[in-house]
Amino acid sequence: MVSHRKYAKPVHVIKGAACLALLLGFSAPAFADGRVNTGYFGGVAIGGYDTVAYFLDNKAVKGSEQYSYEWLGTPWYFASEAHRELFKENPAKYAPQYGGYCAGEVAVTGSVTVNIDPEAFAIVDGKLYITYDKVHTEDFTARLDEVRPKADANWPKKQAELAQNNYR
Repeated sequence: MVSHRKYAKPVHVIKGAACLALLLGFSAPAFADGRVNTGYFGGVAIGGYDTVAYFLDNKAVKGSEQYSYEWLGTPWYFASEAHRELFKENPAKYAPQYGGYCAGEVAVTGSVTVNIDPEAFAIVDGKLYITYDKVHTEDFTARLDEVRPKADANWPKKQAELAQNNYR
């Protein structure tokens, strides 16, 4: 018997993907303990980007599983052995602020945005900030004196909630 049924309509595919993302969004901190943003998929810090490269190359560089290192219960990828070794010597120096969650969201709402753009970053006063997109990075850095104290004040509470897996 030949079926005349077509493949799923695009609207159904989109709805299904949205539901899956929503369900995974509620469990995202389960990939680690919430101290480090591992995104919705993959379970790797900064979406697999090399955090040392932001400082040394001043650009977002995709890391490799070949040069991975686990810190805070989360794998971190690096573009080279040298970058991995620098991170191992002083992870706090290279780790993004606010666990790699969107810095602007932590500041403005006291919440977290898991979906970040690893290419939307700024290094200010020797600290790495990552946001949802490049527009938010520009806004965050333009209002740094106003928003950074708010983010610094909001982060400990949000970090504690994430560690308890009370994602909101």
